[in-house]
Amino acid sequence: MLRIHFTGVDLARVRMAGRPDALWETILSFHRLRDRRDARLFGEWRTETRSRLNSETRMLGMLIPSRGYFPDFLTPVEGQYGWDVGLDALRGIRPERIRRELTLLGTRAGTGVSAGSPVTPRLREFMDGADRHLPRLLGELRGYHRAAVEPYWTHIQAQIEAERAARGRALLDGGADELLSSLPPMLRWRAPVLECDYPVDRDVRLRGRGLLLQPSFFCRRTAVTLHDPELPPVLVYPAAAQLASAPAGGESARPEEQRQRTLGKLVGHTRSVVLRAIGDGATTSELARRAGVSLASASQHACVMREAGLVTTLRHGNAVLHTVTPLGAALLKGGAVAS
Repeated sequence: MLRIHFTGVDLARVRMAGRPDALWETILSFHRLRDRRDARLFGEWRTETRSRLNSETRMLGMLIPSRGYFPDFLTPVEGQYGWDVGLDALRGIRPERIRRELTLLGTRAGTGVSAGSPVTPRLREFMDGADRHLPRLLGELRGYHRAAVEPYWTHIQAQIEAERAARGRALLDGGADELLSSLPPMLRWRAPVLECDYPVDRDVRLRGRGLLLQPSFFCRRTAVTLHDPELPPVLVYPAAAQLASAPAGGESARPEEQRQRTLGKLVGHTRSVVLRAIGDGATTSELARRAGVSLASASQHACVMREAGLVTTLRHGNAVLHTVTPLGAALLKGGAVAS
């Protein structure tokens, strides 16, 4: 179990990430690619990703085991600002830090499995020539990201935006205490400690630094945090599953001509009003009230827009919360929905 200990200052400094973290999503997706579970959600994505992968990933496989510890330097905090910014930060990692974290990887000290295993020859080669091997690692990472994550980025963004909307409501309703209480079931808020299902027993003390909550599409079952306690505290956790969710390669990755046929259903004044009425998030009853339609009509319109990839729907307590996806926001901004 992971226990994160808060002070009053830490509670005041809890914050939600503003967007999906490109490097966390890439690294965690590499776990999902080798995992046969969650076929409904990831089966089609795995098939499509493997068909696109024509670049080398042996170095990624060496640094990212199928379970347990992987080096913190692979997910620098700058990844929250975008792929290019994160990759630049990774490019600037000092060789001594790489050697330190690869030694930890080699001894498996961070996995909960008995430590003391020798560093493998391949890891030793990387450690001794980090300056030479880092460009190759970046190339593998870039090629893998283009195949596995980039084609689905709009879908990933929609999921994280919906998660942010749900957690934002909890924060407005009851402050940081309500926000932490509203997190997915594998996270349990027992003030002043946030308990998380975790493969090893560990305590993290925030010491007034606060905590960045980073929802992730490719994170599943358990939250993830950095191993080094001196790095800025971050908790990566699974974003709530979308109601009637499609596989990652589904709605957001369908061929463009299919999407255009679906969007054709949206022409009309009422659905334009309904889409705009969602705003920063709305339950079905709120949507009906804002748009001036019946509850059944609001639900039906939201369903059609969800099928078209314009709306994401999450459970929020006993209700459901609709949020506009990046595609829906672009459609509204461009005035593409008839009015």
